[in-house]
Amino acid sequence: MNKLSLLLAGGLLACGASAAPLKSGIDLQFVDASVRPQDDFYQHVNGRWLATTEIPADRGRYGSFDKLNDDTQEQLRAIIENLVKARTARTADEQKLVHLYTSFMDEAAIEATGVTPLLRPLGRIDATKDKAEYFTLAGHYNRVGVQTLLQGAVHQDAKDSSKYVLDLGQSGLGLPDRDYYLQDEPRFKAIREQYLAHIGRLMSLAGVPNADTQARLVLDFETAVARIQWSRVENRDPVKTYNVVAVADLSKLAPGFGWQAYLAELGAAAKVRSVVISQPSYFTALDTLLQQTPLSTLQAYQRWKVCSSFAPLLNKAMVEERFAFAGKVLRGIEQEQPRWKRGVSLVNGAMGEALGKLYVARHFPPASKQRMDALVANLVSAYRNSINTLAWMGPDTRKRAQAKLAKFSVKIGYPDHWRDYGPLQVTAGNVTLNAVNAAEFEFQRNLDKLGKPINRDEWDMSPQTVNAYYNPEQNVIVFPAAILQPPFFNAQADDAVNYGGIGGVIGHEISHGFDDEGSQYDGDGNLVGVPGWFTQQDIERFQTRTKALVAQYAAVEPVAGLHINGELTLGENIADNSGLAIAYKAWQLSLKGKASPVIDGISGAQRFYYGWAQVWRSKTREAQLVVQVKSDPHSPGQTRGSLPPTNQNSFFEAFNIKPGDKMFRAPAERVTLW
Repeated sequence: MNKLSLLLAGGLLACGASAAPLKSGIDLQFVDASVRPQDDFYQHVNGRWLATTEIPADRGRYGSFDKLNDDTQEQLRAIIENLVKARTARTADEQKLVHLYTSFMDEAAIEATGVTPLLRPLGRIDATKDKAEYFTLAGHYNRVGVQTLLQGAVHQDAKDSSKYVLDLGQSGLGLPDRDYYLQDEPRFKAIREQYLAHIGRLMSLAGVPNADTQARLVLDFETAVARIQWSRVENRDPVKTYNVVAVADLSKLAPGFGWQAYLAELGAAAKVRSVVISQPSYFTALDTLLQQTPLSTLQAYQRWKVCSSFAPLLNKAMVEERFAFAGKVLRGIEQEQPRWKRGVSLVNGAMGEALGKLYVARHFPPASKQRMDALVANLVSAYRNSINTLAWMGPDTRKRAQAKLAKFSVKIGYPDHWRDYGPLQVTAGNVTLNAVNAAEFEFQRNLDKLGKPINRDEWDMSPQTVNAYYNPEQNVIVFPAAILQPPFFNAQADDAVNYGGIGGVIGHEISHGFDDEGSQYDGDGNLVGVPGWFTQQDIERFQTRTKALVAQYAAVEPVAGLHINGELTLGENIADNSGLAIAYKAWQLSLKGKASPVIDGISGAQRFYYGWAQVWRSKTREAQLVVQVKSDPHSPGQTRGSLPPTNQNSFFEAFNIKPGDKMFRAPAERVTLW
């Protein structure tokens, strides 16, 4: 989730004094005419692309999102490197961008420095005298972006959307999901063996003595932690993960924790009287585990986290060892990304809005924002109309749904107010210090929100992000500028393909306000749980449909022996199916009763679905697919492109799909939410 902006208002694209004919917007070069759309629609639309495209050696997956992200990265690289070359005076933020990038790109200096940046943090761990001090360490490392056994973060209070609160949640695993530790399938056993060897090699390169012995301690300890952690499905429940505990009562939850030391080092002790605990049973079980764990094991564990976190910023040997496991073993990626890409990512993560401000000025014309407004308006109108006719919603729920929809806020392109990076300290030639300062700056920026009114102008994504998101606690959908480009939106194309592309994405994000999680929040962003603003009868009807959707996706087997987790992916699957259905209705509204033209021999309704399938065009390495199925709430791209249309009656009508065709799904088996 997460996490978009652009549009076509309808009509023709102005070109001088006359109007140029609109295109279909379909990548006809990639259509496989040998495959009937009635038999395999995704293969029909994307078959020649799938047959001729190789996943880049530095990627675990490649598709429409990735291609657009690559294009954006090139644009960002040009912006940064032009700043580096500029002889004119730079602004303070521009100078910081330059120092961040050049400090990472100076390989000779980094190689000469070696693992010296690890000496101080590892020395701090070595100096720890007892387990109580671990919580001081944890508070410090939370601030600077190093993983520990718990994670503190400032967040909008789910049950009082007018204030901020400190959340404390589980953390600490080095593998993508707890199943990697706990399941005995051969693929996971092999990864655990390689993870053990990797821990030992990386710590040895860092100069840690007895690295292989410490590696065994780390893996055994992380496995014990995995056993007591909540699953990703459990963590999707916003009610169960909302547990207010007074600071004075934290010792009842976990008596052996150094709560005061942790909060003090975090910088929050004087700011909070209560916190929200996401997984109470985890903290209680962790308390018992820590009592049974020697200090030496905790030290080994935290040494590993420091080495792993800093490795991408250090010398070649550390970088290559980390990639050999995290890239090759876990995701099947053949080679590390070019250094400039990693440098751009560092700058993006540290000063995203400062870089985004420059990106928007060069690559996002005001007209794009205006066109997006019109498309969003049609999507909202389609939702408004649908609410009044949904078979599973009764009158009372319809009224409340309309009230929530009326309070939706939409942000397109870029924020109205740019972030202030004044307090961030960035110096020339010290990449590790710059990265630590950036992490601590961001943590402190969020910590400073405690006690202040909610900032509803703030964005959780930079404008150059190829994504979009819905925030249920602010009831807002956000569409960054970078996603408002082909194949999601094509200004030279007819409306149909754009509604199937960016329209489906917009509909997806709006629907999150009404999915199994988002529906538990009211229009002001307050968590009200189940049935919440639904009546009990309506929530039961809704859940009957979502259970059928869980079953549909659970039947899909992206990797041999590994099915999609329909419960983990439910929210995103609801959004895909709902977004596609609403986008089709919005496209029909945009026609205003007129017939859609036939372009390239393809009808408007067909172009709409082509637009959807193009967006989800992708190829994924098997190891990356395993990571996705186990840890990602989104279904794989091929499933997203091919399954939702089979729940839409209009899809079967558009392509005259009948019983006997491979794409056919009986009407009684189609899951209709919107």
